[in-house]
Amino acid sequence: MENIEKRSSLGSAGVTGVTAGWVRFVPGLALTLALAVVAMWLAGLPTLSSTGLSALTLAIVGGMVLGNTVYPAMGDTAGAGVGFSKQKLLRLGIILYGFRLTFQQIGAVGISAILIDALVLTSTLFIAYQVGTRWLKLDKQTALLIGSGSAICGAAAVLATEPVLRAKPSTVTIAVSTVVVFGTLAMFVYPALYPMVHHLGWAVSPQAFGIYTGSTIHEVAQVVAAASQVSTATADTAVIAKMIRVMMLAPFLIIVSWWMARAPQAQHDGQRGGITIPWFAVLFIVMAGVHSLGWMPQPVVNALLQIDTLLLAMAMAALGLDTRITAIRAAGVKPLLLATVLFGWLIAGGAVINVAVRTLLHI
Repeated sequence: MENIEKRSSLGSAGVTGVTAGWVRFVPGLALTLALAVVAMWLAGLPTLSSTGLSALTLAIVGGMVLGNTVYPAMGDTAGAGVGFSKQKLLRLGIILYGFRLTFQQIGAVGISAILIDALVLTSTLFIAYQVGTRWLKLDKQTALLIGSGSAICGAAAVLATEPVLRAKPSTVTIAVSTVVVFGTLAMFVYPALYPMVHHLGWAVSPQAFGIYTGSTIHEVAQVVAAASQVSTATADTAVIAKMIRVMMLAPFLIIVSWWMARAPQAQHDGQRGGITIPWFAVLFIVMAGVHSLGWMPQPVVNALLQIDTLLLAMAMAALGLDTRITAIRAAGVKPLLLATVLFGWLIAGGAVINVAVRTLLHI
């Protein structure tokens, strides 16, 4: 009887310990959840949705406001939950992001869009690394984060790349900020380019301009905002071209992981010896495959997308909470210069790539 009582006592202590372990996450999770919910509500307002500002952008702004005012006093209490949002919930959000696209969408735009996206992505990343590290003397984490945000899918790509590069919160925030600045600018520049191109006598179909838009603008929301000002056909094609870029996020993360594992610094730190596969990137593709089968009812998919937006917004809010304005100021103007170079390349170089590929394929 005494042994049974001891085992019962030990079991109760174990349950209590697990409960206490989870309780420490509650304040931070509640804080990031509140910020995410407010951001999603604001993003849904007609006034803000028309500007292309996504819930992710608004969540990081809200996080930064609190992070540089009242949050430092709450750090000891909310820190565990904020860290959980920034790491675990981020990965789950990237996995669920796969439900935003299907393999059928890729087939609908043909090989030209796939090839254009691949060339835009690789060239942008190459320029980001070369200009960022060689000319501007930025560290490789900053250069690659800014490059990934410009080349792939904006803030979501920056967030997904952060755990692979092990970048600092301030570096991630700087990269996200460049996406916001130049993605917002793109929403005004691209609609103005379409009539300008026709005025010069160049015949560009709405669909072709849609592929150009989708292959070169940063965020999905920004692509929709810019392309819809041209035509419905442009917007439909642009979104598909953009989602192909999104799908390229998974192989990009695996390549970055492989490259990081073989970098001299990794060898110096004793991290060399194998690739750390970012499984959340692989599962991202798996979810896209599941969505492509069409087995899941659309209401279920819509609910998963809402959950996904919530999780990513919570991760963004957590990132903002851990970011200090002083760290961004310390970075100086070099990240902005790199983002400016990449924006120019996306507009001009992206146009050249689009024309060259369509000419090569006789489209």
